[in-house]
Amino acid sequence: MRQFLQNLYELLEMIKIGHSVLALPFAFMGAMLAARGLPDGRTNFYILMAMVGARAAAMAFNRLVDAPLDALNPRTRDRALPAARVSRRAAWVLTISSTLVFMGAAAQLNRLCLLLSPLALLVILGYSLTKRFTSLSHLVLGLSLGLAPLGGWLAVRGDLSPSVLTLAAAVIFWVAGFDILYSLQDEDFDRRLGLSSLPARLGATGARRLSALFHLAAAACFGLTGLLAPLGAVYAGAVLLTSLILLFQHVLLSSRNPLRLPPAFFTLNGLVGLGLALATWLSLAV
Repeated sequence: MRQFLQNLYELLEMIKIGHSVLALPFAFMGAMLAARGLPDGRTNFYILMAMVGARAAAMAFNRLVDAPLDALNPRTRDRALPAARVSRRAAWVLTISSTLVFMGAAAQLNRLCLLLSPLALLVILGYSLTKRFTSLSHLVLGLSLGLAPLGGWLAVRGDLSPSVLTLAAAVIFWVAGFDILYSLQDEDFDRRLGLSSLPARLGATGARRLSALFHLAAAACFGLTGLLAPLGAVYAGAVLLTSLILLFQHVLLSSRNPLRLPPAFFTLNGLVGLGLALATWLSLAV
């Protein structure tokens, strides 16, 4: 039993299960916008299952395909797969089982979600390969998470509206912006191995500037979502707080040399989704 729990811990640590907070609130936010309030319990449950399955599959697959690169990178060589704390077989089992959970949950939501699930998998799994041939990989990662509010909306309704499309755009720019900042840690490594990250292509200064522009676009799209929905003053306050969080990230990282992301980086980004989803719920409840 002790060995089983240790293996389970290593698997959950490998896929960073705690980082699910980045996308999950936006799936529920999309569902709340579609339902103009909280959807029923069954719908919420299968949205949760779909999101957990999708993210676990994406992260496990990412660790599998990146394991040879992670083994060469001093920052990542201690990850579970390069360090042999988790076997490739176990990672594949997790990838496949999580994919089945995602597709099963999509089938329980409605036929449209099931039909679109392979396309979603193509994006969220395919992202892991994009850094090998395009510097737009940061935007592909953004699209992977930007599918969350669209999926939440489609779980409730069979159409799309400008409000949820704008929210998806906001998530894309938000994620791409912080992924560029995250990739600054590997600028030299990516350049040596010919990987196509934006820091490797543009340099640290150019990448920081583009990240700031992406975050400015994200803040604008979050605000526009509130106008299109409409969501009112509580949500507007959450957008203001989100904008300050995004600004603080850039201030926090501007003086770090050599760059190492502080623990507060992921905590701050987790607060973005949680704060906006909570504000959406409060706005629709009144």
